[in-house]
Amino acid sequence: MEKQQITDYITRREALRRGLLGAAGLALTGSLSRPARSAALRAKAKSVIQIWMWGGPCHLDTFDPKPDAGNDYCGPYKKPIATNVGGIRICEMLPLLAQQADKYSIIRSMTHGNNGHETASYIVQTGRQPDRLVYPCVGAVVSRFKGKENGYKGLVPPYVVLTQPQGRFSEAGFLGPLYKPFATGGDPNRSVFEVEGIVAKGISDDRQRSRRQLLHDLDSLGQAMPQNPHFKELDQCEKNAYDIMFGDGRKLFDLSTEKDEVREKYGRNTFGQSCLMARRLVEQGVPYITINYKGWDTHKQHFETMRRKLPEMDAGMATLLQDLSERGLLDSTIIWWSGEFGRGPKIQWESPWNGGRSHYGKCFSALVAGGGFKGGHVVGASDEKGMEVTDRPVYPEDLLGSMYELLGIDPDGPLPNPRGMDLKVMPSTEESGGRLREIV
Repeated sequence: MEKQQITDYITRREALRRGLLGAAGLALTGSLSRPARSAALRAKAKSVIQIWMWGGPCHLDTFDPKPDAGNDYCGPYKKPIATNVGGIRICEMLPLLAQQADKYSIIRSMTHGNNGHETASYIVQTGRQPDRLVYPCVGAVVSRFKGKENGYKGLVPPYVVLTQPQGRFSEAGFLGPLYKPFATGGDPNRSVFEVEGIVAKGISDDRQRSRRQLLHDLDSLGQAMPQNPHFKELDQCEKNAYDIMFGDGRKLFDLSTEKDEVREKYGRNTFGQSCLMARRLVEQGVPYITINYKGWDTHKQHFETMRRKLPEMDAGMATLLQDLSERGLLDSTIIWWSGEFGRGPKIQWESPWNGGRSHYGKCFSALVAGGGFKGGHVVGASDEKGMEVTDRPVYPEDLLGSMYELLGIDPDGPLPNPRGMDLKVMPSTEESGGRLREIV
């Protein structure tokens, strides 16, 4: 999604390569109608951190343990631990998150019934079933309502992905490339976080400045027409790009300024440092941040993977919740943890899976915190083996609609779009459990 100004939405190289696309993009931005604001909605949340569990985490091995289901379901995780909220237990591999349960609520009755990665990802992140239109995901919608058209003045685009795009569907949908996320690339756990368009691998600052000077020396057309308004806009885009490369934008992504003990607490791994980076982006007022947390599509040797991934997740998420709370930011920041579905409750011990878990969209878990969501609650329930929802089904549109309300976006209001289509932010469907009034 090429965002508000070209340098915010595409890389510096693309901006220079595409030339006058900057002027066209800015013209398009101005042509879109401003979103209607509902006087009835008062925003409690300013930002969202979406922890996207790419591939689908198992609910039994995280926030909906089933120790009595037997070895074929719970595997080695037979001793769930108490949390700091009476009556709530989670997987024994998550001791740090157990001490933060008063800050989040668990939804144990998520459902949509689809077992395909692409389709399930689309359903969970748009709240819609696939049809002829490709709808935008939550991040793109938030970018539309909370971006520069509506007063956002951040250093970076309003929708940021750490670190790689999810790749399951077009996040911007029919809203178009202006609302595609800025994917940082790089690895925040490296000594230098090589953010796309800001830090170029193996190229010094002096060399970057020399390249810029060479570009200007070769720009004979620009020199011949210095007052051309299109060239002026392109020059401004270039200036903004270099301001990010050598100014405050670069400082924002420089995690070396954080204390070593803080970085260690988050975890010296890509996920932990992504959580730390997400906190820094929230501090800068970025409306929507996605941490694309890969590695959860565990068809084979599931528990070997869980021994590595669950402690990593535990440290990063628990520290993020605590850090935001201590800085007074949790009340205005939604944390949304979810994958596209769960994983099969019954373990596939046989070859070639060797203890794997399959896709499972009939019943899975999600976690929400902050931004107006109450902590210390459990919504819904699954049966004794985690196979079926037994109480209070929650569909993706129920959760997303609740998030939009907390952000001050009317889910029943119009969704402005460049095609002028008469559409609502969220659909009205019969398959709905209702918005999450019990935890809002």
